[in-house]
Formats: sequence, structure tokens, C-alpha cells
Amino acid sequence: MSDRLVLLGSKGGPALRPGGPWPTSSLLELGGRTIVVDCGLGVTRGLVDAGMNLKALDLIFITHLHSDHVLELGSLIHTAWTAGLARPVTVYGPPGTRDYWRHFCRAMDFDIEIRIVDEGRPDIRDLITVEEFDEGPVLEEGGLTVTALRVDHPPVTDCFALRFDHGCRSVVFSADTAFFPPLVGFAKGADTLVHEAMLEEGVERLVARTGNGARLREHLFASHSLAGEAGRIARDAGVRRLVLNHLIPADDPAIGEADWVAAVRKTWSGDLTIARDGLVVGLSGAKAVQGEETA
Repeated sequence: MSDRLVLLGSKGGPALRPGGPWPTSSLLELGGRTIVVDCGLGVTRGLVDAGMNLKALDLIFITHLHSDHVLELGSLIHTAWTAGLARPVTVYGPPGTRDYWRHFCRAMDFDIEIRIVDEGRPDIRDLITVEEFDEGPVLEEGGLTVTALRVDHPPVTDCFALRFDHGCRSVVFSADTAFFPPLVGFAKGADTLVHEAMLEEGVERLVARTGNGARLREHLFASHSLAGEAGRIARDAGVRRLVLNHLIPADDPAIGEADWVAAVRKTWSGDLTIARDGLVVGLSGAKAVQGEETA
């Protein structure tokens, strides 16, 4: 299995609109491990479409508990279980992740119990271990090292950027964050930085479409990064490639690839990828595939 990153869902926020992309989730295959980062709505379908056998589910990381990052966590695990999952899976997430899993199992208690008896399945509750983490080292196993950095995403306090290192490869996910200079040191020298991004002119149209526009606008600018700010982090960290993801807005027909590129090119001149659902990014220094948008 070659190392790769698959951007399963590329939009920021939980809402779905006709013809639009799915919320945040990614598949990272690194050092022989299968790693799911965030579980927004659509993650299960995205993994299957990326060619993953759900029985191979291995490690899951949740950056924070906003619904567009965690809504389908339970459903992914349950669906993998019905597909034949019989191996242990570890879920790493911020405080509250264990409660999420416990409540999901309670909600699905009838189905779980009847499938154990009627279909001879192992108890799903025995397969899953939830590890809640804080800032600092999260995992060191088989050459894979995972580290977390608390980022600035008010009013959520337990929101963490994640860095995955294996051998000479390193991938950093910013998670949801306002412009946060400590990310520079955290992402220093990484091969790939996956950073959230927002386009100012698109935000104005987005909030105009919602019933809580003024309040939403205040949240977005306090809690998220403009594309040019993501470029500054990538430039100062000296990363090899910047991937703009968790795009806000991601479903505005008036905004295209060129708009994102123009915004980030003011601060970043290196390899650039604009996320799209299903986009495969190679981690060997090669270009991304499946319609990658690189400029």
C-alpha cells in the first residue's frame, strides 16, 4: 500500500446543498496504517469510493466535536461492523469522544444486540477503544508518531491540529482554526500541510443566504482562517505542499478554483492543491491525481 491522502469531504460546515460537496473527512494511508481523520457526513461512502475495505478500519482521529467532524463516526464504525469488521479499532478524540461513542451504542442497542444473536457478530462494543487526548504526544506505535496542538477555534476549546510522522514523511492537519502562528512551529518542515481556508467575498454571500447571517459572520471570522493566512502558515513553516481544505464557502457557483488560487498566491508560491471530494494526493512528492487542482 503506497502512502496517500484522500480528501473525502472538502467543505466547511455541516449543511448540504444540491450538487455541493460533503463535509470534512480524510483518509491518510501512511506507513502501512489506515487512518481516518474526522468523520463528517459522507465519510463511509467516501472511504468505499476510495477503494477501502471497511473491514480494514484501523485508526480514527477526531480533531474536535463540531458535527461536521464527528456526525458519522458512530455510523462509520457500525457500517464497518456490518461489513465484517472483527479487528480492534482505536478512536482518538478530544474530551467528550468517549461519551459520544457510549451514547451512540445506547441509541443503537436494539440493532447491536439482535445482530450479535441473529448473525453471530462479535460485540461491537468490545472492538472499539476510545482514547481521549490533549495537547502533546498522542500515539507512538510501529514507527508512526502522532502529535496534537490545541488551536484557536472559539467557542470550542478542545480543538486540535494533528501531525502524523512516519519515516521521512509528515502530514499536518490544521483542524478548524483562526490564524494561529504557533502552527508554524508545529508544521515545520512537513511534507504536506492540510489547512482550512475561507474566502472573504464568499463569506459575505454565504451569510446573506442564512437566517442568522450576522451572528454566523461573526463566528466565521473569529474562528476560521482566510486563504492568504493559510498561505502564511505554509510559507513560514517551510512545508513542501499546501492543501486548502474545509473550504468556506465550497458550494458558491460564483467562486471557482482560480479565486482560491489568487487568494493564496499572495502569500504562498509553493505547491498548492485545492481540495475537492475524492481528490487523491500522493505523498511521494508526485502530483496529486484524480483531477488534482494544482497551481
